[in-house]
Amino acid sequence: MSLYEWLVLTHIVSAIIGMGPGFVLTRVTKSATTLPELRHGYTIKRQLHYFVMAGGTLLLITGLWMGAINPPLFQQGWYVISLSLYLIALAMGPTVLKWYSKPVKQLLEQATGEQITEEYHRLANKLYRVEYFENTLFIVIIILMITKPF
Repeated sequence: MSLYEWLVLTHIVSAIIGMGPGFVLTRVTKSATTLPELRHGYTIKRQLHYFVMAGGTLLLITGLWMGAINPPLFQQGWYVISLSLYLIALAMGPTVLKWYSKPVKQLLEQATGEQITEEYHRLANKLYRVEYFENTLFIVIIILMITKPF
């Protein structure tokens, strides 16, 4: 296998490792019915996020490396749009997602008892919308990478 073929293989495996868990992160906490379950869900979500970060970083590195080896990729619409959408999604983590998840985390730290409050549901629904939007970006990227329409 050539270096480029290894990069493609690594890129695909990185997508599975990085994006796969990202699609279930919302589901992990959304199905909780009690506060202890919810806290446990966020613990699992945090652990899965390490896979998302590692796979996502390797995904970006291999994608750019393939572009460096094959510069005409930077003239392909599907590649440029995929890369742009990926950078937007990547930037959402420390900005938009953090902004919406911070009050949720604070609420969980202060909450007592077993009951999940309405305030949590209100805050979590805003966070879920952002997570769904980000997942939609990833689906579009995957479709572009597979079909290479332009």
